[in-house]
Amino acid sequence: MSTADAVAGVLWVGVTLYAVFGGADFGAGFWSLFAGGSERGKRARTLIDWAIGPVWESNHVWLIFVLVVLWTAFSAAFAAIFSTLFIPLSLAALGIVLRGGGFAFHRLAPSVRERRVSQTLFGLSSLLTPFFMGTVVGAIASGRVPLGNAEGDPVTSWLNSVSLLTGALFVATSAYLAAVFLVSDSRRAGDADLERYFRTRALGAAIAAGALGAAGLFVFHADARYIYDGLVSDALPLVILSAVCGVSVLILLRREALRGARVLAVGAVAAVVWGWGVAQFPYLLPETQTIKEGAATADTLIEVLIVFGVAVVLVIPSLGLLYTLTQKSVLEE
Repeated sequence: MSTADAVAGVLWVGVTLYAVFGGADFGAGFWSLFAGGSERGKRARTLIDWAIGPVWESNHVWLIFVLVVLWTAFSAAFAAIFSTLFIPLSLAALGIVLRGGGFAFHRLAPSVRERRVSQTLFGLSSLLTPFFMGTVVGAIASGRVPLGNAEGDPVTSWLNSVSLLTGALFVATSAYLAAVFLVSDSRRAGDADLERYFRTRALGAAIAAGALGAAGLFVFHADARYIYDGLVSDALPLVILSAVCGVSVLILLRREALRGARVLAVGAVAAVVWGWGVAQFPYLLPETQTIKEGAATADTLIEVLIVFGVAVVLVIPSLGLLYTLTQKSVLEE
């Protein structure tokens, strides 16, 4: 393995962690949006606030990590992606800001109307942000991001069948992860009704994500052939692993056995992310620029690996402690 490949692997670790933790975070907002009116959805929204309150902002650590590594180690690809796809990326960034504002202010809103507006802003941004992120991934996967400054079409690069389906898959996957997590959080809170409520939604989101994933194979075959060929060859074991994990989660939820459900749900999503990476290898931009061609100098790559080592020692244990304390209900308001 070359140094450039090692840094690409580090980048993919960050992508995976953001897909899992950031995805579950967005999914919680999705369920808040569709929880119902102020009274009918109050219990579900209260649980969501309680579950994600201590950790929701920490999940963006991985997004920042991914952006910094991509910018530092693969600057040409970074420039091509951000100049061609500035519209969906700007909309995703706006969504992150509005989502944060909505979540922070709805607790402090002085009136019912202002609280509703903040909650709606939080939920709607939680839906649209992963959708636009998914369109970016679809644009890259389908080879619509050429090298150079704004060389790709600013509209059709992300408004196409692959991008739209990938955006929908991101939303469904986020909703699935969040629902599985919230089933466990409901049990931790001792609320059997909400446990059943989120179990039903987890099953529905899992079926929706599976259906979109199956449909995606046909769409990728037609419009992103390089990735499709990789998914049905080198990445096929990871695709199968994702399906097995997903089906196992469904079985556990149906049996009301939660032990291992969250781990399997995370495994299903992580396997998809790494399946995409394996299918796209060795390209940063499919059939346009390889990892080797787009990598920075050897000294820069080594420095990135050193920084990653520091992050492993300092950041990951800190976040692990935060998540552990949260799950043990130590961080209570």
